[in-house]
Amino acid sequence: MELDAVDLKLLRLLQKDASLSNKALSYHLNKSVAAVHERVRKLKANGYITRTVAILDRKKVGIGLISFSQVFLKAHTAEVLNDFEREVAKFPEVMECYQMAGSYDFMLRIATQDMEAYHVFLRHKLAVLPQVSTVQTYFVLSETKSETAYPI
Repeated sequence: MELDAVDLKLLRLLQKDASLSNKALSYHLNKSVAAVHERVRKLKANGYITRTVAILDRKKVGIGLISFSQVFLKAHTAEVLNDFEREVAKFPEVMECYQMAGSYDFMLRIATQDMEAYHVFLRHKLAVLPQVSTVQTYFVLSETKSETAYPI
């Protein structure tokens, strides 16, 4: 599927506010409601829109600490990498997990209630994984910008 200018504008609108109705989208795009509905359906079917979520205020739901952890593994075989990814994906505290090129193997974004909750997570979940050699963690002091929309 090739994206045209209308598809790109539709995706930009939905990235900012996925709760917009097809009627509201049709107004912004100068297209019929049926045409917008069909475009959204095709974008979902072709994997451009993978899911629709609500973005919460983390502090209001009790998440007071965000940290980034660099994880170094003991070995780099496909089995070790796959096992680590499978295990870390189970942890609700891990918001994002990226395999990295460079001096460390994975970067994790971790959300916990506070420092004590992070300590429990590190000691009883992350650091005890058999693949893990070292974890270096950096704690967020303030958040200047946090976007979910890709620049398209």
